[in-house]
Amino acid sequence: MAINAREPEPETAQAEDDARPRKDALSPALLARVFHQPALIYFNAAAEHLSIREAARRLNVASSAVSRQISQMEDALGLELFEREARRLKLAPAGEILFRHTRRISAPLESAVAELDMLRGLRTGRVRIATIESVGLSFLPTLIAEFGRRHPRIHLDVAVLPAAEVISRLAAGEVDVGFGFIAVAPPPRIEVALRRDVRIGALMRPDHPLADTPHLTIADCVSHPLAVAKPEISIRSVIEPFLLRAAPALPPLVEADSIRMLVELARSGRYASVMTPIGAQSEIASGVLRFRRLEDPGLPTNRFALMTGAGGGLRFAPAAFFEHAKHFLSTIELPGAV
Repeated sequence: MAINAREPEPETAQAEDDARPRKDALSPALLARVFHQPALIYFNAAAEHLSIREAARRLNVASSAVSRQISQMEDALGLELFEREARRLKLAPAGEILFRHTRRISAPLESAVAELDMLRGLRTGRVRIATIESVGLSFLPTLIAEFGRRHPRIHLDVAVLPAAEVISRLAAGEVDVGFGFIAVAPPPRIEVALRRDVRIGALMRPDHPLADTPHLTIADCVSHPLAVAKPEISIRSVIEPFLLRAAPALPPLVEADSIRMLVELARSGRYASVMTPIGAQSEIASGVLRFRRLEDPGLPTNRFALMTGAGGGLRFAPAAFFEHAKHFLSTIELPGAV
């Protein structure tokens, strides 16, 4: 027996009309797909994450769709946009140029979506954060937790990087907010919102031979097993002249590219680690380690900074995080702060 389809009842049709517009906005990625050609959106996602799989996950599409759209773009342009490595993509020169411009195309839409969300009271969005390791090991988790309680709908993307890369990503517009140590003058294309000068010293166990040395200097330290940061960590450039002055032919050192490693080496009891106390607050507070300020004449402090890229206002979510971070850092007690 055939069943005849019926037209919807007037009340049902009216209810469907009343349900629009939807209560919750689509995600920014899906809204972008409404306003732009898919190829450009897929390319931006792959360029940002340097991964076809991650781009597909963020856009909620199949990986094959992302690969196909990028291949079509490369064919249309007659240029390779990505260099395919074993496990990761890398932007080719043509891809770097294209991504620099396509970011500018998508930024106004992202700003508009963020402002509309603010108008709707939803307070959604995304914040891209770059930080040096010592900050990530110390107060940043607490700062993020407090912000998350106030803004539970905002997505936070945190990258732990060397200080130079924090600055380069800010300057390139790849992250919104940066935490790091800087020289006296702000780097080009970087705005410094807050500075805190922190002393440089030696971290060691309370029973270390240097623990009670009066007026401790780097010359005292190099006569004992010593751990220092590798050149990619900003403090190394500050202490290098003083190391060479104390011992032109340096004894064997332990060089590490991790602040956590320097802390653990100090915990071993054999080494004193030259660093700021940021990243070792809990060990210092509990008495497991001691921080002794180095008193070499002319040794500068290490300048910690909260930074953004110059020349562009932050969207709602990054601006909210930035203001929260600025207040948090202006009120907390940093160990070793001048």
